Amino acid sequence: MSENPTKVRAATPIQLPQASHDEILLRRYRVLERRGRGGFGTVCTCWDTRLQRRVAIKRLPLAEWGTTVEEALAEARTACMLNHPNIVTVYDFETDGTFAYLVMEHVDGLNIAELLARVEGGRLTPEECSHVLYSVADALSFAHENRVLHLDIKPTNIMVDRKGTVKLADFGMSTLASAAGYGGARGGTVGYMPPEQIQGEMVDERADVFALGAVVWQALTGFNPFLARSAEDSQKRIERGPGNLQKDCPGLDPAVEQALLAALSPSPAQRTADVLELSDELVPRLGSPREGAASLQDLVSQAEDDEDESTDIRRAEAFRARRRLPEGVLARAATALVCFSAIRLLAPFVLPSDASAAAVGIPLVCAFASAVWPPLASLLVGGSLVAALALGASGGSAPMVVAACALAVVLVAWWVLVGRKDRLSSICLLLPSCLPSAASSCAPSAYALDPLPAAATTAVAYLTATLYRGAVAGAFTSEAVASALLADATDPSFWLLFAGSALSSALASSVALQGSVAAGIGGQALGFAGIFASCVLAASVKNSGIWGVLDWSTVVLALLLGVLMCIATVLRGPLYEDQEGEDLDEFSE
Repeated sequence: MSENPTKVRAATPIQLPQASHDEILLRRYRVLERRGRGGFGTVCTCWDTRLQRRVAIKRLPLAEWGTTVEEALAEARTACMLNHPNIVTVYDFETDGTFAYLVMEHVDGLNIAELLARVEGGRLTPEECSHVLYSVADALSFAHENRVLHLDIKPTNIMVDRKGTVKLADFGMSTLASAAGYGGARGGTVGYMPPEQIQGEMVDERADVFALGAVVWQALTGFNPFLARSAEDSQKRIERGPGNLQKDCPGLDPAVEQALLAALSPSPAQRTADVLELSDELVPRLGSPREGAASLQDLVSQAEDDEDESTDIRRAEAFRARRRLPEGVLARAATALVCFSAIRLLAPFVLPSDASAAAVGIPLVCAFASAVWPPLASLLVGGSLVAALALGASGGSAPMVVAACALAVVLVAWWVLVGRKDRLSSICLLLPSCLPSAASSCAPSAYALDPLPAAATTAVAYLTATLYRGAVAGAFTSEAVASALLADATDPSFWLLFAGSALSSALASSVALQGSVAAGIGGQALGFAGIFASCVLAASVKNSGIWGVLDWSTVVLALLLGVLMCIATVLRGPLYEDQEGEDLDEFSE
């Protein structure tokens, strides 16, 4: 085996963000760490509690990518049919209507982008490139024989495990070819797409040949000659050509450059026909794949050693983190406070008149229970409100009976579908009941929940807060409550603000779900704009088309809560630390 004395660490060890220990996907997979946001979804490393093994789960937001459940299932079937030692195995596919989940083999190692970031010059040895090329070409040839194109070959989708085995991942962009061997271009990554894929034309196996050639060129030289800030700029670079390989790698066989130039031809007709032809031309001239495999195995082992060496640093960081009030403690404290405040006002209407001590003690007990398990708060407050309405309707008031029954059904359904799954859900539901605006749930829901749960929570919170405040103000007397319910139900501005707050919450959450801090802040800004527009429209409708007085309490609270959620977003940081290596492909010449 040839020695590689130039290998040195070029970057600090990649730190993988640890997930909350109580985060469970699909009632089975415990999230261990987030591997970042890839080209077609977010990826988590999880523990399969049923089969007791590690898996990787890709979560695909169907609405964001314009994908239906049937299309996602077709993608899963495509990936499942590719059973090859150099292709990441797909175990299962599930969906909850909002997201599709692809359960895959967990590869214990690093991707090529991470390896390039760790070595001097950001380049691999010719022997290492030979092993990568040989393995990926073998995997792609198998896929092509099964009429499947990958269409997103790039360093982050090529994994190397601890044994030096290369695995091709992420057939999420793949498409089944037609009988003629062609498929419609879909997705891809700028810098690795050939011109025909950039332009959305029909593609075939030669698109994967081009992408693999670009990866090999980058691995040999340390830079991607086609990487650009737009697809149009990338295409211009492709037409100019990748440059002079001999200048960057003077010791290589000149035939290597000629073979790569053929693979990187802008014209599919002049490009190398298939990946095995490219492999046959390059591998003998690059060096022994076996030696490359051993060298890559050493590199991955060095990375593991680096992680061990940084244990003390991580422990120190964890200690400093424990000295700060983490999000979980603040969430529990805020939920307990909101629960106490809400039940404290309801207690006199639920408990006997002579139980003054219990009127204070029971809210304290409920608050403590909510701090232990935050999702319980919504059940406790909701149950107390339903009980107070039922007791107020003991005289046979039909509106009170209908309101109590409807509220019970809505709250139970919401809790089963949303409330029990997230520790911040209760505060999102109950906060409007403790504030002077029923639309106060928009900002926290957009911060804490996915789009559909955020919209549902905001809507339920709006109705619950309206009923809560009206019933408390009317001392749960049937006449006062019925009058308040009738007034709201017949007021168009009430329903405009209701719909506007729910829609704003969903839109804000959709933007924030992109994961970055900027997206989180932008989502909050969009949510506030939606609330403000709803208030303007509601005031106009309420005053028969004439500019009326805005509901300033709603506007001010929406602004304040939005600012608080922006601060929380900055303190929390990105939702998905890009450990998959997407940020490692710098725009270098």
